[in-house]
Amino acid sequence: MEALAVVDKADPIAELVTAGKHRDAIAACAETHGAVIGRTCMALLGSQPDADEATQETLLRAHRGMASYRAEGSIKAWLCGIARHVCAHMLETRRKQRELLEVVPIDDEGRDVFAQRRRSRAVRDALAKLKPTEREALVLRYVADLSHREIAVACNLDEPTARKRISRALAKLRTVMPEQETE
Repeated sequence: MEALAVVDKADPIAELVTAGKHRDAIAACAETHGAVIGRTCMALLGSQPDADEATQETLLRAHRGMASYRAEGSIKAWLCGIARHVCAHMLETRRKQRELLEVVPIDDEGRDVFAQRRRSRAVRDALAKLKPTEREALVLRYVADLSHREIAVACNLDEPTARKRISRALAKLRTVMPEQETE
């Protein structure tokens, strides 16, 4: 009964989880947060097929873990924390035997697609130079759009540590990013 008191009444997914309606809750998680999880996994893994697999694995693990959900943060932060662990596991256990696929959006505005690819590659290369914890913090902040508090929950940190990690990662990113070419 205590878990029900902690649940955010404004979050219908959290209510489904604590009510034991896990099938409905995971369907709602996939619909509501699936895109954010997918973008987060793509940013961490750099490969669309791997990101798709990680997204599915994240939702499977979330479904399996719903019985032990503690409602300490938002559902979105909880899911991003699971995604972070799934991606870390994939990066540790898989040897990259193939070149990472680049996903470039279709450009309807006439911009140079190759320039976009170069910039995307430069950002990925710069992110690869960061510590995994710094990279994860930036991805959760700017790709998953989590608040500092939610990042703290997802990474098992306190909020000031999460803020400092993001600040340090941004400072380091600025030093490793190549100068922007004028267009």
